[in-house]
Amino acid sequence: MVEHLKSRRPLIGITGPDHGGLAAWWFTRIAVWRAGGRSVRITPQHPRSIHNLSGLILGGGADVAPDLYGAKLLTPEEITVGEQGWVRRGIAFLVFPLMLLLRRILTTRNPGLNKNRDQLEQKLLQEALAHDIPILGICRGAQLLNVTTGGTLHQHLAGFYQESPNIRSLLPRKIIAVQPESRLADILRCTTCRINALHDQAIHQPGTAVRIVATESNGVIQAIELTDKHFALGVQWHPEYLPHHRRQQRLFKALIQAAKSSSRTSGPEDSLGP
Repeated sequence: MVEHLKSRRPLIGITGPDHGGLAAWWFTRIAVWRAGGRSVRITPQHPRSIHNLSGLILGGGADVAPDLYGAKLLTPEEITVGEQGWVRRGIAFLVFPLMLLLRRILTTRNPGLNKNRDQLEQKLLQEALAHDIPILGICRGAQLLNVTTGGTLHQHLAGFYQESPNIRSLLPRKIIAVQPESRLADILRCTTCRINALHDQAIHQPGTAVRIVATESNGVIQAIELTDKHFALGVQWHPEYLPHHRRQQRLFKALIQAAKSSSRTSGPEDSLGP
């Protein structure tokens, strides 16, 4: 009976870095399981074909290499970071200690770029798009989804937050506007929503068939959808770190439902280790 129930759970690939990223992996894996799926971790050292996957989650992490969208890497002198963001980040440390502690314990900071991961994820993403496999991009994953479809990114958002602070918090403290006639609005069931934020980059020019479906008041893009695919959604925030918010959990439920409705079948059961 247990094996029969497992076989009905679609297998979702979750991408991440070789080193670190364990907090995101476990929180995302739990969210997928709660939504009715099962998952396998994919990293550059442990790659996996898109075959036998019913869905793909592109996780957060290192910045997407700027040469992938025809830009040059900004120097530190070209980036201006406000001080207020650090103050607000400190507040989040105090308000949300347990989540922050788990993330600190399980996460290794990977500054700079990760071209091996870029190559792995772009290949997976291109195959998933070609076969119309359901996709959920989280933070970096949303950015890579846009870049892979021909779009560009803002390498740093300091210029957008001259009059308002750039909130960086695991708590849902940032407010976004969601397009009413979008899939995202149907999933979240709101047009004004609160989200968390850990990013310094964001989508600039949207790619082919990319629809902007959520923004901040200052114009920073917070979510996109591909209009020519069954289910391809990218969110700039981290729903995996909001397990107690039913609205955010519905993103994973929507992915699993899309995976179940596809004609693909899942592969063998994933291992219990990371």
